[in-house]
Amino acid sequence: MEPIIQTEKLCHIYSSGTPFQHAALTDVDFTAYKGEYLGIIGHTGSGKSTLIQHLNGLLKPTSGRVLVDGRDIWESKEATRKARFQVGLVFQYPEYQLFEETVYKDISFGPKNMKLDEKEIDRRVREAAAFVGLPDSVLEVSPFELSGGQKRRVAIAGVIAMEPSVLILDEPTAGLDPVGVEQILGNIRDYHEAKNATILIVSHSMEEMARTVDRLVVINDGRIPFQGTPREVFTHGEELEAMGLGVPQMTRVFHRLKAMGADIDPSVYTIEQARESILAALRRKGAV
Repeated sequence: MEPIIQTEKLCHIYSSGTPFQHAALTDVDFTAYKGEYLGIIGHTGSGKSTLIQHLNGLLKPTSGRVLVDGRDIWESKEATRKARFQVGLVFQYPEYQLFEETVYKDISFGPKNMKLDEKEIDRRVREAAAFVGLPDSVLEVSPFELSGGQKRRVAIAGVIAMEPSVLILDEPTAGLDPVGVEQILGNIRDYHEAKNATILIVSHSMEEMARTVDRLVVINDGRIPFQGTPREVFTHGEELEAMGLGVPQMTRVFHRLKAMGADIDPSVYTIEQARESILAALRRKGAV
């Protein structure tokens, strides 16, 4: 796989030189690959939000480098500006950042800053709205008249309209009901599949991560202790618990069954995998 974002020995210190000095990131080597669906997990204060704000130049490293398509994003003003359009970042509760008179104007804000012509802006606005499930009928409505879930879709559409090759979302399902969660995750999957974009999701929900992403990166105290497929990461159940993260409930159940002597694979994390693991155990006993 070809890297699209890399960090090399990335360090970030807040309030450097003061009594409040704090190292949020320490020598972080991170890579996201083109077309990848990547999850980033860590407890509150672990450094994950600091990391993602470096990836499109919102924060500048204290030391180390951030590369997008192999280019240091801080080598020039032009490189920094390009990275900010190429790497789209959706903050937690992005609906609080809406400000325009209409949904259309809010979604078009980014493309206008890209100096695109009106025809291209219109295409992007309508396509982005469609990706997040917003009908044309709401485009001329004030975003403040919409439901909370619709407002979040407008905010996400505003980033998608810039057609970033990397889309980063910080807790995109926070505060939503189960139906809203599935809708937002479905919108993100649609964009990923249609554009072959790289998706980075920050989330505290292990269940969501387990069934959504291809690979997980764990951040703890400003470092990356381990990363890999969800199956690989969730085998570190005790370490994750010690970091305040835990594992999906399904994985926890199977680890307990294994500890009690059951002949099963404990590294499951979805209902489908649990079913196959149980059936395999029963076959070995000749019960099915």
